[in-house]
Amino acid sequence: MRRAPGTVLLPKDTRALIAVDLGAESCRVSLLRWAGGKAKISLVHRFANVPREIDGGLHWDFARIEAGLDEGLRKCAAIATEGVRSIAVDGWAVDYVRVDADGKALADPFCYRDERTVKAERALHRRIGPDRLRELTGIQLMRINTLYQLYADALAGLPEGRQWLNLPEYVLLRWGAAPVAEHTNATHTQMVELYNRQWCREIFQAAQLDLACAPKLVPPGTEIGRLRGPLAELPALRDAVLIAPACHDTASAIAGIPATGNDWAYISSGTWSLVGTLLEQPRNGAAAAEENFTNLGAVGGGICFHKNVNGMWLVRQCMDKWAADGGTWTVAELVAATEKVPKPQGLLDVDDPDLLLAGRMPERINAQRARKGLDPLDESPANAPAFASLIFHSLAARYAKVLDRVALHSGKKLKRLFVVGGASQNDFLNRLTAEATGLELFRGSPESSTVGNFAVQMAVLEGSRDAVTGAYAEQVSRWAGLFVSALEQAQPAA
Repeated sequence: MRRAPGTVLLPKDTRALIAVDLGAESCRVSLLRWAGGKAKISLVHRFANVPREIDGGLHWDFARIEAGLDEGLRKCAAIATEGVRSIAVDGWAVDYVRVDADGKALADPFCYRDERTVKAERALHRRIGPDRLRELTGIQLMRINTLYQLYADALAGLPEGRQWLNLPEYVLLRWGAAPVAEHTNATHTQMVELYNRQWCREIFQAAQLDLACAPKLVPPGTEIGRLRGPLAELPALRDAVLIAPACHDTASAIAGIPATGNDWAYISSGTWSLVGTLLEQPRNGAAAAEENFTNLGAVGGGICFHKNVNGMWLVRQCMDKWAADGGTWTVAELVAATEKVPKPQGLLDVDDPDLLLAGRMPERINAQRARKGLDPLDESPANAPAFASLIFHSLAARYAKVLDRVALHSGKKLKRLFVVGGASQNDFLNRLTAEATGLELFRGSPESSTVGNFAVQMAVLEGSRDAVTGAYAEQVSRWAGLFVSALEQAQPAA
């Protein structure tokens, strides 16, 4: 890396970079370019994403996702006439594609919210107990984890195929990369041993899964091939390197926080709220296990120690129901209206398993209130602000409780809280969170996964090839600091 006079860090190779972020509600393709000694990031293409019911199951329309991503890359190629140096993909964890011997998908992937894993979780725990799973992996027990989904496949008699790949790695395979499982994403499968960072043979045997179908594990920041196929015929994309960044979008989002020191925590706030802190070593003692904290992989060999808390899913599900009843709200309108209603009576248990399921969310919320002896709320669209107020106050209170436990388990004296992701723009929720936690709250980038994706790309392209070190993580943080500013200054591409 070199410094141009009076400018920020500048790479030797100033071709563009592409970051793809797969979201459970929308997918984004972003372009990083260098101009005048500065990085500029543009959101080039965004399209909605929603699962659909097919043959009694909840699936992702992956042909539609693939078409949207290909369109995004074509748009990037038209803009970046200087050429594209690399492409990397991150996305939500746990879901996967089963592929045949030619790397073709056997079927559209299931959505993690499909209820088939309710039965699969119970059945698998009769073969290997939850305490043993936790001991082996350090991972939060959740029925959405890849392990339970794969076991549900087995119970249904679905073919394993030659291999299965989590979604970001499958997209990279489709574009010409080697089949891999990037470590941060693989940890969320609940099938990787916590300390030796390899697939756990005991778990595969208990679930009667073929270990040969699991892809090779690689660390974040691994070059895994070059773009091939029709897209590679575009001049700008001809020599593009394919990189597995932190393929888990949460790990990318945390990598996109340019914070130093040991006194900070994070909330990656979107469909889910991931509430925790970065650690150098796992915390998998009895107390952390009993409270179901997770030890997921982080950039540089660290640990994202956090807990999954329900998030804006609750609001989105309510909004869908109100829209079906003829009342359409935007998030901005709803937040503004929510600030004007009285503080709610009573709070929700936002992590009630019933509130993780799709559909009838206002009714589900009222059912919980009834169980607590509280009066039901009017479920009509006109009363949406009261529902949103209840959700936001409940989320802030839950965040505070979880962060108290994070501090206890980590031994940290927390002073700062960084909120990243789409819901970081919710100033009302941020204010409630700051009040509930007593921490100094910093609003990070709403596109922090994209920032972290680009930062990992640059760290491997311009820095150390040893991606499992603290020094590598420091390089990622330096680039993230630069790219947060670049993203804030960027305008959507035409």
